[in-house]
Amino acid sequence: MSVSREIFAKARRVVVKVGSSSISGENASKIDDLVAALAKNHDAGREVILVSSGAIATGLPLFDLENRPDDLPTSQALAAVGQSRLISRYQDQLEKFGIIAGQVLLTSGDLEADETRSNAKRAMNRLLELRVLPIVNENDTVATAEIRFGDNDRLAALVAILVDAEALVLLSDIDALYTLPPTQPGATKIENVSFEDDLSTIEIGGTSSGVGTGGAVTKVSAAKLANSANIPVLLTSTDNVALALQGENVGTLFESSK
Repeated sequence: MSVSREIFAKARRVVVKVGSSSISGENASKIDDLVAALAKNHDAGREVILVSSGAIATGLPLFDLENRPDDLPTSQALAAVGQSRLISRYQDQLEKFGIIAGQVLLTSGDLEADETRSNAKRAMNRLLELRVLPIVNENDTVATAEIRFGDNDRLAALVAILVDAEALVLLSDIDALYTLPPTQPGATKIENVSFEDDLSTIEIGGTSSGVGTGGAVTKVSAAKLANSANIPVLLTSTDNVALALQGENVGTLFESSK
């Protein structure tokens, strides 16, 4: 176990974020392994919060669509249909471990105003006290361009800050951050990023998924946001979630400001 990654095995309260492409389409079955890893840590007494994209992606095949639509009303309609199915899939898996899921849908406005921010924090803390596993997503059905988080990586960082989490794990299809897009020759894995590191020389790509809105750019930005609140962040693939939560030497560690 890497000493610098021990926090991810010892953190009492940890936020895990998973992207749309990692749990939809041909990767839909990965929810089973993701839930199993989260359940193991939950059963060990840890407080686990899952920030999960995927509402719109879950709704796409129901209407014979392959890619995320460009117009807001269709996206909102797909989110309304897909969100209930997504949370149902999670609950079906969690029930195998005797764990109750709690759905929390947020807009950026909820975390900007003092009253709604305090309400959200109280609700999240109470869910954790009741040993519920909160599953957080952006409320895409009502969110507009003006009140969107932009991506769930940023949402995950803000949730981690909101609940005073001790660690944040960002999951995607890529196992770590690389000096170049990993499909390009010469790409080298970056194992550690200190808070002061300048990443301007790194060629960071955006999303390659037709169902998601994030990518390496948003994950690096979210990691730095969480780091500024003294929360360490691990960026790795969904396949590595169990290892990440055991403190194994996987992914890219973004060290916090202190």
